[in-house]
Amino acid sequence: MKTTLILLASIAVVGAMPLAAGAVMDFPLRQTAQPPVPDAVPADEVFTREQIGHALAPPTPGAGRTVAPAAAAPRDDGQWLMPAKNYAATRYSAMNEINPSNARNLREVFSFSLGVNKGQEAAPLVVGHMMYVVTAYPNYLYALDLTHPEAPLKWRFAPDPVPASQGVACCDVVNRGAAYADGKIVFNTLDGQTIAVDAESGHQVWRAQLGDINRGETITMAPLIVGNHVLVGDSGGEFGVRGWLTALNLADGSIAWRAYHTGPDRDVLIGNDFHPFYAADRGTDLGVRTWPADHWRIGGGTMWAWIAYDPTTQLIFYGTANPGPWNSEERPGDNKWTAGIFARDARTGAARWFYQFSPHDEHDYDAINEQILLDMPFGGRMRQVLVRMERNGYVYVIDRNSGQVLSADPFGPVNSSRGVDLRTGRLIVNPAKETHLGQMVRDICPTASGAKDWNPSSFSPRTGLIYIPHENLCMDWENLEANYISGTPYVGAEVHMKPGPGGHRGELTAWDPVMRRPRWTIREDLPIWSGTVATGGDVVFYGTMDGLFKAVDARDGHLLWQVRLDSGIIGQPVSYRGPDGHQYVAILTGVGGWSGAIVSGALDPRDGAAALGFVGTMRDLPHRTTPGGTLHVFALPH
Repeated sequence: MKTTLILLASIAVVGAMPLAAGAVMDFPLRQTAQPPVPDAVPADEVFTREQIGHALAPPTPGAGRTVAPAAAAPRDDGQWLMPAKNYAATRYSAMNEINPSNARNLREVFSFSLGVNKGQEAAPLVVGHMMYVVTAYPNYLYALDLTHPEAPLKWRFAPDPVPASQGVACCDVVNRGAAYADGKIVFNTLDGQTIAVDAESGHQVWRAQLGDINRGETITMAPLIVGNHVLVGDSGGEFGVRGWLTALNLADGSIAWRAYHTGPDRDVLIGNDFHPFYAADRGTDLGVRTWPADHWRIGGGTMWAWIAYDPTTQLIFYGTANPGPWNSEERPGDNKWTAGIFARDARTGAARWFYQFSPHDEHDYDAINEQILLDMPFGGRMRQVLVRMERNGYVYVIDRNSGQVLSADPFGPVNSSRGVDLRTGRLIVNPAKETHLGQMVRDICPTASGAKDWNPSSFSPRTGLIYIPHENLCMDWENLEANYISGTPYVGAEVHMKPGPGGHRGELTAWDPVMRRPRWTIREDLPIWSGTVATGGDVVFYGTMDGLFKAVDARDGHLLWQVRLDSGIIGQPVSYRGPDGHQYVAILTGVGGWSGAIVSGALDPRDGAAALGFVGTMRDLPHRTTPGGTLHVFALPH
């Protein structure tokens, strides 16, 4: 496909740094890369966990057992109705037929070609005896009948999005999935539409145009359905769009409310019920006053990933993306309400609290990652919290009723900050890694895509662990002048990514949120860009960018099984109960996304700054996998 991805082409080709001899020995598959993958950042360039981890109180595991709140994570019925599995976003299947003793016997039971060889980031849905899959652009929606061998196609819905939308997609033409409720499959299209389709017939029920590609606005997230509302946010922070979250009425697609993430309080839906925990987030019209004049109108703060919901309080929780442009010198101030997290009333959209992970973000640390709702021991008693694996490198434990940060600990390499001040809640920025116009600042950790990007973690109530798929990448960064023209890239930075300490580029970390430390870690040569799913059989599934789909023991990380598939994996695995009562595991292949754009966009590996700086550190990927797009489903022999 002729592309499209404007930001995938960079403005300069730079010479590559040589790969150290030791790194070649450790990662022999990288020898195929020409130019070579850059050297790793030395270990002494980053802070240790002990140096910058902070908590208001020491761990008190004896105060109770960590679980997801029952109202947000009801008893598993074997279906998979939303990408996160439930409102608590646990991505946990209680199915236990597959376990560490038999996982080696897993076999593929059927596959299905998606007909789209681009980055496939979606999670399949399972509703009753049907499976539904939405693809990357052109966003086909497939319905497969699981009651028959090979799960034949029942219907296909082709939404025909505007082709020009591909030209304003930041980082491949991905889609992160659909959601089901009230007999409808609801999904978004790259050109800014939300569409409801009758789950039985495949006929359109309604469609709503929400985004404007002429301004650079697209939609890549999966919607979340809460009560009678469909929640949808926009993408396009690298084009100077203004971020928002919109609630549509499930019955007809009409807009119920919209909350912007910059601008005056009335637009942000900040009113008398807004009570942020920290003083820095209090005041009138901070979405205007923390920006240069009128810059909030093009300031980003989009919302392109995950929302969680607590039915008990009827609050939704979601993050806001980076401010624009990336060159922070052009937007002095905290740039509210970007790079933070909102709690809102799901019924009205009214804001209840906000916390800003990265005020005046200098490193593209979008705050759109998943949050898992848990009830866990802290400070000697059970607390209602959300746990956020944030792009700036910290696992935050936050009281979900007040917005207070209880602890913040690094889970990847960090030197762009020195921890979080738990008195003020403010990130302690490291002056040595601040970015400047015309100056290349080297070895900033984590990289622009973060210690972890959008790809979601899972939580097992059996182990009490969170399974975090993430990156081990750092970067060099130089601010450039950015000029705003509607519908064109508005970035203002040149970035070159590189492996973090140790030389590996990805990790799967089993994180203990109570003890605030990893239980075990698996190092992967390539960044992990897939999600994880944890199961009642104590098995965790995830995929690698060179096409290995893996099962590991949830208790100790021991590899139980793996299979080589047709393309790299950046999707979200799910596990469900089939109509025959047996447990199945499903995953989409199709390498791409930001990290895999060198393959899906056929980019020149000599241009290390292409794909907003990702190509340089992924130069070996074209030799290790090919574009694809296939649904694969596995089960034990039965």
